[in-house]
Amino acid sequence: MTSSTSPQLLGRTALVTGSTSGIGAAIASTLAAHGASVVVSGRDADRGNSVVHRITEAGGTAAFVDVDLAGSYHELREFAARSTETLGGRVDILVNNAGIYPATATADLPDDQLDAMLAVNIRAPHVLVGALATAMAVRGSGCIVNIGSWMATMGSPFAAMYSATKAADEQLTRSWAAEFGPRGVRVNALAPGATLTPGNEDARQVLDAMTAGTPAGTVLSPQDIADGVLFLVSDRATMVHGTTLFVDGGISVTRG
Repeated sequence: MTSSTSPQLLGRTALVTGSTSGIGAAIASTLAAHGASVVVSGRDADRGNSVVHRITEAGGTAAFVDVDLAGSYHELREFAARSTETLGGRVDILVNNAGIYPATATADLPDDQLDAMLAVNIRAPHVLVGALATAMAVRGSGCIVNIGSWMATMGSPFAAMYSATKAADEQLTRSWAAEFGPRGVRVNALAPGATLTPGNEDARQVLDAMTAGTPAGTVLSPQDIADGVLFLVSDRATMVHGTTLFVDGGISVTRG
């Protein structure tokens, strides 16, 4: 990321959930590199401030706002208010990136992990959109991107509830596009494929095997996902509403 990158988002503000590492950090850094003022968010202040430091060192503008997305409704709405204040009174771009992914069989999924997954993957995006999209609609502009998954489109013998939550996010995307689109707010989703992040490096061989027969033939990087988000929030996507952009190396159309 450099300060000389095209400032196509100059003057806009962005909130990216789950952006202290991995895909979220790449999204936050990419939006900042293209001119947006960004709120980096998550539970770990050290990791969040490290992302902020990298962004500001490269000439971007960012701040960290802490949140536990599995917290109460009040905490989520208070997080939305704090983020709005940090960004100077407005959020132009919301990226619901945070997600919990317990890769277990149905019977092995602990109750507390099920509750947390429903809270972070579905409830938090719903509350944040409710808290932020109305102000976007009043202004007549705004972009929301929900991060889904290639797994939402097919049956899988593991992580059934995770796949279901991502399918729910994609349905929310369609409904929110119908609800807010006529008032100037574009809502879309992006479905990543098998992506190598710092959190799953120990599964590299599994990811390599999963993607070996795909058109791309390799795992994705967080930057691949960030570039897709950048397109969806840019003016080049002004006629893109309610869709899911698959940035998955072709896994969703070749894995069966």
